[in-house]
Amino acid sequence: MSAASLPYPVSNSRSLSNNNGFSPFPREPLHGILAPSHSAYTDTLIKRSSRLEELTFENGSYYTGPIRLSLMARALTSLTFYAQLVSIVIRGSAEAKRGRYGTPEWCRDSLATFRALESVGVTIEVSGIHSFAAVKGPCVFVANHMSTLETFILPTIIAPIKDATFVVKQSLVDYPVFKHIMRSRNPITVGRTNAREDLKSVLEGGTERLHSGMSIVIFPQTTRTPVFDPEQFNTIGIKLAKKAGVPVVPIALKTDAWGNGTFLKDYGKIDPSKKVHFAFGRPLWIKDRGAAEHQEALDFITGKLKEWETEAGDRRS
Repeated sequence: MSAASLPYPVSNSRSLSNNNGFSPFPREPLHGILAPSHSAYTDTLIKRSSRLEELTFENGSYYTGPIRLSLMARALTSLTFYAQLVSIVIRGSAEAKRGRYGTPEWCRDSLATFRALESVGVTIEVSGIHSFAAVKGPCVFVANHMSTLETFILPTIIAPIKDATFVVKQSLVDYPVFKHIMRSRNPITVGRTNAREDLKSVLEGGTERLHSGMSIVIFPQTTRTPVFDPEQFNTIGIKLAKKAGVPVVPIALKTDAWGNGTFLKDYGKIDPSKKVHFAFGRPLWIKDRGAAEHQEALDFITGKLKEWETEAGDRRS
């Protein structure tokens, strides 16, 4: 089996592809997803991926294709999107409450949110998928935190390749309606009031999950912010990866197309003029205290953010 071309079973295929390249049951190889040549690992990946609705990546990347916007999406962008999101969350919450919400359902709803954003004109670009798909076993993903968007979207990017959960604030697992979905994903919760207790929870809970094969997504910043401050990006992900003996994969993201709300911070204006970016860096195996790896993760994120800001400026000029 070629490492650059990962074939999928087609016995249950249906013709559901659209002009954005989406096909829940791909008939063609998923180009760009790199996997090691270990047959047992590859077979497991194929078996799990065949059950999940997923994006199609070309050479490890995805880019939103041409979309014909409805009049409603043009005139009432945010309202059109949130009407779809409410439906997605209510359905998922009902399933989770009944104990019927696993990784396939999580990916389905994440992808539905992804498509809802595209349907109102948001352009999404994802790159570097091969960097973590090539790693045998789980990873610790560390990312900057800009908006609510990444919490909804990352599952459909990561989970078809590596089963994963998040480190989240306790308030998210107590949030009305949404709490059932969050609890079903076996997250690691932190209170953000006692740094020592939070570190203990992440190291103990994270190591347990990583050793069971589940990857962990961490936002090391203390809060969401549209401007990245490296000083606020702590080393908790580095510490967890070192303790568990797994690599760190940095994620740079730009998701301010989903703004912060005035009354509800999680739900602000949707601005299609702002392009959404996700970029995955190379896996970093932690040596010594992890200072060099932490700096490389910071450099990757800051470098990508500068690159995207320059690109946005060029589009405006």
